Amino acid sequence: MQDNIGFLQFKQDYIHILPWKIAFYTHVFSVSFALMAGFTQFSNTILKEHRNIHRLMGKIYAYDILLVNFPAAMIMAIYANGGLQVKIAFVILDSLWFWFTYRAIAEVKKRNFVKHKQFMIRSYALTLSAVSLRLWKIIIGGLFCFDTISLYRIDAWMGFVVNLLFAEWLIRRHQTERSNRSLSLKPKVIIYKHKNGPGDQ
Repeated sequence: MQDNIGFLQFKQDYIHILPWKIAFYTHVFSVSFALMAGFTQFSNTILKEHRNIHRLMGKIYAYDILLVNFPAAMIMAIYANGGLQVKIAFVILDSLWFWFTYRAIAEVKKRNFVKHKQFMIRSYALTLSAVSLRLWKIIIGGLFCFDTISLYRIDAWMGFVVNLLFAEWLIRRHQTERSNRSLSLKPKVIIYKHKNGPGDQ
């Protein structure tokens, strides 16, 4: 595989550092499993009719992130181009990715399925940064004339902050819908006032 094409053109200062090179190829190839496995976790059909598949794919997703991608992505974050601003962005992204995934596992073990789903939404929103980072680069690069480093600095934050904001909005919307359903299911108590008639004196 060539080491001087595409994204690697900008990584020639690091390409000969073995830990970075291992982390890069590990992350590139393994994150695709997290993307596919995570996608299945939000299928109501799989959850209701194929629970074993839901659990299996959930384990693949979690172990992929916690044991493989978290350390690989952290090494890449430390060696990121664009200076301290970009390094901080990717360290925060990777740390939140680990924390949300870990909390999703912890909550499901406690059978707190609502919290489990909420943390999975947050975790998968950050998993999707693998896609949104590239999309924002195309969008921002097409609309504005930034130099390569400035574009990379903006993209490093946009690629996951926007995803996380959308995830929080989605979680709040689900909470509101659950509250509304709960209110609609509560029995209505009708109090009849008794009026005294002539014979009740």
